[in-house]
Order: sequence, then C-alpha cells, then structure tokens
Amino acid sequence: MSALGKVVRAGVGRRRVQTVVMVLTTMMAVTASIMAAGLVVASRAPFDHAFAQQRGAHLTARFDGGRATRAQVAATAHAAGVTAAAGPFAVVAASPRITGSGGGTIVSEAGPLTIAGRADRGGPVDAVTMLKGHWLTGPGQIVLASQDDGPNLFRLGATAEFPGLPGSPKLEIVGLARSVSKTADAWVVPAQAAAFVKPGGTPSYEMLYRFAHAGTSAQVAAGRAAVAADAPKGALTAGLSYLTTKHVADERSATFVPFIVAFGVLGLVMSVLIIGIVVSGAVSAGTRRIGVLKSLGLTPGQVGRAYIGQALIPAAAGTALGVLVGNLASVPLLSQASDAYGAGSLAVAWWLDVAVPAGMLALVVASALAPALRAARLRTVEALAIGRTPRVGRGRLAARVASRLPLPRAVTMGLAGPFARPGRSATIWVAVAFGAIGVTFAYGLGSSLSAIQDGLNRDNPGQVTVPVYAPPVDAPPPGAAGNTGGAPPAPVGRPAPVDRGRLVSAITAQQGTAGYVGESEAQVGVAGVPGAARADAYQGDASWAGLQMVSGHWFTGPGQIVVGHRFLEATGARVGGTVTLEGDGRSARVTIVGEALIVDDALRFSTDYRTLTAIGVEAQPEMFHVKLAQGTDTDTYVAGLDTALAPLGVEAFPSGSGTSATIVAMDTLIATLTLMLVLVAGLGVLNTVVLDTRERVHDIGVMKALGMSPRQTVAMVVTSVAGLGLLAGVVGVPAGMALHGVVVPAMGSAAGTRVPHADLAVFHPVVVTLLALAGLVIAAAGALLPAGWAARTSTAASLRTE
Repeated sequence: MSALGKVVRAGVGRRRVQTVVMVLTTMMAVTASIMAAGLVVASRAPFDHAFAQQRGAHLTARFDGGRATRAQVAATAHAAGVTAAAGPFAVVAASPRITGSGGGTIVSEAGPLTIAGRADRGGPVDAVTMLKGHWLTGPGQIVLASQDDGPNLFRLGATAEFPGLPGSPKLEIVGLARSVSKTADAWVVPAQAAAFVKPGGTPSYEMLYRFAHAGTSAQVAAGRAAVAADAPKGALTAGLSYLTTKHVADERSATFVPFIVAFGVLGLVMSVLIIGIVVSGAVSAGTRRIGVLKSLGLTPGQVGRAYIGQALIPAAAGTALGVLVGNLASVPLLSQASDAYGAGSLAVAWWLDVAVPAGMLALVVASALAPALRAARLRTVEALAIGRTPRVGRGRLAARVASRLPLPRAVTMGLAGPFARPGRSATIWVAVAFGAIGVTFAYGLGSSLSAIQDGLNRDNPGQVTVPVYAPPVDAPPPGAAGNTGGAPPAPVGRPAPVDRGRLVSAITAQQGTAGYVGESEAQVGVAGVPGAARADAYQGDASWAGLQMVSGHWFTGPGQIVVGHRFLEATGARVGGTVTLEGDGRSARVTIVGEALIVDDALRFSTDYRTLTAIGVEAQPEMFHVKLAQGTDTDTYVAGLDTALAPLGVEAFPSGSGTSATIVAMDTLIATLTLMLVLVAGLGVLNTVVLDTRERVHDIGVMKALGMSPRQTVAMVVTSVAGLGLLAGVVGVPAGMALHGVVVPAMGSAAGTRVPHADLAVFHPVVVTLLALAGLVIAAAGALLPAGWAARTSTAASLRTE
C-alpha cells in the first residue's frame, strides 16, 4: 500500500466517531433525496406512466350482443388504426349486497357495478394490477376494483350477493385490483359471466383497444368510428375514451404536486447543506494533522487527495446504504401516492438511483477539496500552530456579553461558543431553520387538510340519514318478511318512494331529534353554460345543514343559490351576482349569495326546493338528514327510529363522515417527509457538536479540573447549539407559515376550489409559540449524544488529548 493510501486508511480508522456520523449523515441525506426526488418525479403525470406500464386502453367499447355476435365483435380488433385489442368480454351491470363471513351486513346495497368476464388479468391491453388478495381461480369468486377515494367498503373474504341476477349468485371477494383505464368495476371468470345472462337473453360485450394515434379527442373519435364501421350497424352502443379518465386522474394528482415539491426542495437543499457541513467540518478539524503530513514531505496536492479519500470512503458507504434504504422507504410512500392518484403502481425512477449518489459523491469531493487545499497551502509551521484553535479574537466580545447575563456560568459559556466559529455556526443554523420550516409547514398543512375534510363532510349533514325510497317488494333484504332463503327472489324492480308525511312524523316523534331537512338532487340548465348543472335542493330548515362557506353566506330562502368555484368560473359570475336557471320550458333569475367548499368536477349548486319548483323541476326529498340533540347516542337513536320506520319499509343509518383516501395519503406523506427532514437536521447538529466537542476536549478537561460537574458539562454543550436552535425556530416558523400560505391555496386551486380562510388560519398564538421551540428541540436532541460523551470523559483523558 502506498504512503498516501496508508494516510487515508489511518485517518478513517482514527476518527471512528466522525466516520460513523458521516456514514449516517450521508445515508440519511441520500435517503431523503431519493424519497423526495422520487415523489416529485412520480407526481409528474402519474397517470401517463401507469397507463404506459399497464398498456391502458385508449378506448373501452361496449357492444350490444343482440346486434352482433361474439365473433363479429372480436373481428373489430383488426379495424384501421388499431394496434392492440383485448376481448370480447361479456359484461353485465348488477348491484351487490355485501355481507361478511359471519353473515352480518357490511353494505346493505352497493351501487351498480359493471362486471366483466375475464380469465386473465394480463394481456395486450389493460393489464390489471392486483392490490390485495389474488386473481380469479374459478367460478364463485369475484375481484373488485379498488375505489380511488372515500372509504373502501369491500373486504377480502366477504360475500357479494346479487339478488337481481339469475339464481341470486353469491361470490367470494378474493381480490382488490386496479385498472388504470377504469374498464370495469369487478371481474369474474367467463363461465360465471355467462351464467349471469338471463335465459333467452344475450350478453353485452366489452372490447379494449389501443390505437396508433390517440393523443387527442379527435384521434380517439376517429379510432372509435373505425371500430364502429367494422361492426354491424348499431352494435357499438358506448365508448369511453381514456382522455376522460386521464383528466380526472390528472386533477387528483395536481393537488399533491405543490406540497410534494415544497417538501422535496426542502429535503434536497437540506441534504446538500448537511453534507457540506459534515465534510468541510471534518477536513477543517484536521488542520493540525495537515501540518504534520506536510512536515513529513507530502505535497499540497497529495494532502488534498488524502482528505478527499478520507471523506469519500465513509460517504460512499453511506451513499450505498442510502440508496438501499431510500428505495425501500419509498415503497409504502409511493403506494400511498398511487392510491391517492388513482393510477397504477409507482416506483422510484431508475435514473434517480444513479443521479442522486453521483451528485452526493460529487458534493463530497467539492466540500472536501476546498478546505483541504486551503489548509494545505498554509505554511507547515502555521498549520501546526493553528491546529484546532479558533482564530484569535473570535467570540471574545460574545463571551464578555454572555458572562454578564444572570445565568449559570456553564450556560453563558455555551451561549458564547458559536461565535468562536461563526461560519460553522451559520451553516448549522440554516440547517436547523430548514427543519423548523418543515415542522411548521407540516403542522399547518396537516391542520388545514383536517379542517378541509371536516368541511367536505358537511356535504352529508347531521348524524343520521333516512332514505325516502324503500327496497323493492320483490327483493326484500335478508331476514325480512318474504325472503326466507328458499326460492330465488324475483328480478329487482324499481324502488318506490314511501309516504314522506309519515316518514317526517316518525322523525319528529323520535326522542333526540333536534332538527331535520329533506334533500333531493336534480339536473338543471344554466343559461349560457353547455350541459346541465347538479342542483341540491333542500326542503325544511336548512340553516344548520349548510356547506362550509368560502365567501358570502348560506341561502336563506328561494331565489338564492350557493355555488362552488367551478360554477363561478364556468358562468363568469361572482358572489352577489345573478344567473338564469332553466327548467322544463321555464326559467328564473336567481342570486348567488355564497361560494362554498365544493370539489366536485361537475357544476353544482345548493338551493331551496322552491327555487326549482318555480322552473318546473320536481324537487321532492330523496332523503332526510337528521340533527341529533346534544348527548344523544347515535346507535340508540337509529335503533329506535328503525322500529318506528319498519311499517314503511325503510331503515335509517348513521351519516358517513370518513376521511378520503386522498387525505389519508397526504397525511402519511406529510408525516414521513417531515420525519426525514428532522432526522437530517438532527444529524447535522450531531456532527457539528461532535466536531466542536472533539476540538475543545482539552479545554473541557481544564474546566473539569477547575470543578465543572458532568451536568454542567452537558448544559454547556447543549447550550452551545440551543441558542442557534431557538433563533432558527424564530426565523423558521414565519417562513413555514408563509410556505403554508402559498402551497395550500395552490392545492385548492388544483382541486378546483378556493380554501376557506378558517381552514388557512390554523396558526394560533399558543401553537406558534410551541412551533418556535421546534428549532430548539432539534438542536438539543442532536447535541445530547456528544454532550453525554463529553460529560463521561475523565478529566485526565481530556487533559492528555491534543
């Protein structure tokens, strides 16, 4: 081994504590960088990446089996412009009743599902991704598509019963899957799908196509026309373009981009800063050793290469570990992101595993080279004389000022310590300030998301909901009169409304009722806007059932409407202005009195039912929302009300107020990224305090000899960074609040709404005071280990150390 190699190996082995700290710091910095950069990259068009990975369908077409045979439908795979096709799959629409393994009802009636008969989840088009469980292995099983948002009501092992299909089949839910193209809501084996067809009936068929050109709506429409031309006339009944699904997915992912980019930039900048601190600090701490090496004949270039080698060895080990840990830690993080995006599985881009380590090692070289060559250019005698001693005069004024404070001497010495090395102290202050910014931003973002979720839950007001429509008499629920489990029930008919007057009487007579309001949904035209708007009409006292307002107020009577931001954008109106609603040959001018928190894609407004009846639109309540008196138990109330409603054939149920999958994913990402920021900042503090403590070990020995106790030693070391941490928190909290004030409105804008001021005003004085201590906590936590080492080191060992 050459003399230079021996110097490198000896330097790494001699500074074991600093070597371990550098490995850990580099590992955390690389881990944080890969996780942050991986999320940022994955957030760029996640639907497009998943669509390409799963060979998504550009067009999902539906054919009438009565107008085209299976062979004729399959022949459309050769239509002009088609590059790949899958199918035909027999499809049927049916509403399941989901029951658990013990027979308890989980979902009394789920909405209609599009069920496709498909043997293989792969294929040339629309490769379905399994999320839980397994793919179909035979009849009697069903795989359900995972819901993109809201609580997922389907559970593995539960039973899906279809009372409207021949034989009322009961299928076991064996898997949850995702189709990026949204080609079906559920899948069964082809033989099972054939059994769903009623005797003498013909199934509908589904075909999936990929086209040579499908970048625009016109190109997809041209592909659909070519498919229709190859099929019997009138056989093609419907076709879903992937661009429609892409629009919804892109809007969902756009809400993530602002805060992921913010966290990503914080993490990358902090990682770069910490690596620079660690490496340059380690090199500058060896100034005296550089003088020794020069006295032995090493040139400045050899000294520089030696210290670069000493920095690269632990940095390379930490980088390798960071790549491994970063990829492993990104798996659950990207899984949460893919669930929220509604896209396929996401993964860290391969080039990040090359670019991040290369960038980090280049940063290590640059950070080590500059201070090493600077020290190597010193004269040998000067390097030996300076050693670890701070420049004369630095910190003297701060020490004199601190000594006059009414504090213990150990504390004042610690407070004056950072002024002896202002450059190093400034960099660690910046690192802790970034950590404080991350903590403040995370708290504000999490609090705002929670408040926004509460506001969205007000879309389903009250604690109890009572439907107006009873189950059809020819398909009673399990256990009800008329369904003894013998002969299969008759086909499901159209639900019929119950007597609303008797229903209201039962609600008002029930003990614990504090208020109720009826709600219905209708489609209404808006003058100057193509298509129809969704109208939520309320009958009764709706003052307590209002949505969360962004501006204006909830409606107080007919002729007033409350709208979302998309409605204002589409109509060009504003709160206080008017628009014209159009119904069945009649129209009326209404006033927009408020803007509410609404994130639906469709145009939507809320109003009094009399607003709709004035334009000839029926607005009889379809459900009643019930507000309970304070202290009323919801389950007891529902049980009592169900007894009263039994003669009407309807059942009450608790109103849903769950947290959407998007909010859950965001909270998970926030917590994980914040933890990474705090850990990286803490390691930066740890490394700096280790350097300072090592450099001052002789001085600490002198102070111990003069009577400084271990507790005073710990207090001095911790206080040396506590002041920096406190100042970093004071500066970082306002910066984090400002970042929160920019990112949250941007997320709301991406979701098509404005965020209410109340959901932004989450930083109260007490909270701000506690957050200002975040920097102090990070700094103190990072200093505890080296402070303990300094306190445990004996006086004799400290005095012998040079």
